[in-house]
Amino acid sequence: MAVNGERWPDQAEWAGKIYSSGWHESEGGTRQVTEPATGDALADIGIASPADVARAGARAARAAGEWAAATPSDRIEVLLRTSEALRGHSDAFRDWIVRESAGVPAKGDYEITAALAQLRHAVGLASLPRGEVLAPQTPGGTSVAWRVPLGVVGVINPWNAPLLFAMRALAPALALGNAVLLKPDPLTPVSGGVLIARLFEEAGLPDGVLHVLPGGAQTGQAVAADPHVAMVAFTGSTEAGRAVARTASEGLKRVSLELGGKNSLVVLEDADVEAAALAGAVSTFGYQGQACVAAGRHLVHADLVDAYTAALAGHARAMLVGDPRGEGVSLGPVISERQATRIERIVDASVAAGARVLTGGRRDGLFYPPTVLDHVDRAMPVFIEEIFGPVAPVMAFHSEAEAVEIANDTAYGLTAAVHSGSAPRAVAVAERLRTGMVHINDVCAKDAANAPFGGMGVSGNGSRIGGTASLEEFTQWRWMTAPGPE
Repeated sequence: MAVNGERWPDQAEWAGKIYSSGWHESEGGTRQVTEPATGDALADIGIASPADVARAGARAARAAGEWAAATPSDRIEVLLRTSEALRGHSDAFRDWIVRESAGVPAKGDYEITAALAQLRHAVGLASLPRGEVLAPQTPGGTSVAWRVPLGVVGVINPWNAPLLFAMRALAPALALGNAVLLKPDPLTPVSGGVLIARLFEEAGLPDGVLHVLPGGAQTGQAVAADPHVAMVAFTGSTEAGRAVARTASEGLKRVSLELGGKNSLVVLEDADVEAAALAGAVSTFGYQGQACVAAGRHLVHADLVDAYTAALAGHARAMLVGDPRGEGVSLGPVISERQATRIERIVDASVAAGARVLTGGRRDGLFYPPTVLDHVDRAMPVFIEEIFGPVAPVMAFHSEAEAVEIANDTAYGLTAAVHSGSAPRAVAVAERLRTGMVHINDVCAKDAANAPFGGMGVSGNGSRIGGTASLEEFTQWRWMTAPGPE
């Protein structure tokens, strides 16, 4: 596929192949990558078999020691060159993200910008102090502790933000001296895998340090089980995360799980209704709602609920749905028929139980319009389940205590937002929410390279990636002593 006249990366190099110390035919066969908006074939991708994963794990383990021994400045140079390569190939990345993941171009630009931020932050991680001098147990002795790389890290990546989520784990893991097995989702293996491998090739990453192994659940389980893998960083559904954790636990591996969410946007009675409704629309409808940090509940004070719902429905009706490459399009299709069917089931069952559709609610193939529901109660699927689609259920509350109780009525605990005309009041409510992240007078969906990203409950296992939390995730402590003079 040529982008603005640039044919990068040349499919002749990688079509039907995996990346493991060069480009190789895979034992797992090939899979066709298709464009959700049109159904057009985009490429054939190699699928890594368990045997492919085993060979990659052994190669990564051999390369990890030398990479860990490289100076921080050597690793920094690779990361800086990778950043330059990403900037130089940004048009190709944007086009592949749009066509593979069905996001609008602005979504592609966001992923590129955020991936660059991850690389910049990883540069800083590479030179952070990693140890401390401890009080010795004997006079004149030495006692020191420092962090060392884990060795080989497995990164299992979802389809909804393929470049960003890959780089969020890959950049700090490499910066801190680990080798990586990256398993992109088979729906987005080019923007989440092939292009990344080519970036690091151009940047001069030593042979064997990065391996890109597309595939489905079987490939992911092979990565989690591989004896050379010391840690698995997984982003995806809670159900799949449990399966990865079970497999990894057999090898007593470290596991970082960033899973689903049922996130609330809480609007208190003194909030700016128009600003809150705009934040609600962005939080639920952005990228067709296909984000773990999307707002899955709009909890609005009874005094404002009619005005808020009308404003939210107005934003929904103004959004154009279509091919994401089209002029003025706000929402593309959802990623697959399976996902479209799931959204349809949740909405239809909730409507049958008494919810009212104010706008949207009927799909056209994979195109599901921005949908606003009211008359929602806590027994409905739209209240309970993670929808992963552009559906905004609105529910009224009468007090702060009730709002907090409703928001916390879920096993998930990823993110939230609270809107109020009084920032101290919003903060007081936010502190009572059982979430790993919370935002005041803003959207639910936020991400920053220097922030510890993660959730509570079934939204994750308490691990965090981002900021100095990445130092904790991708290294482990070593303690050394030496006796003093006799």
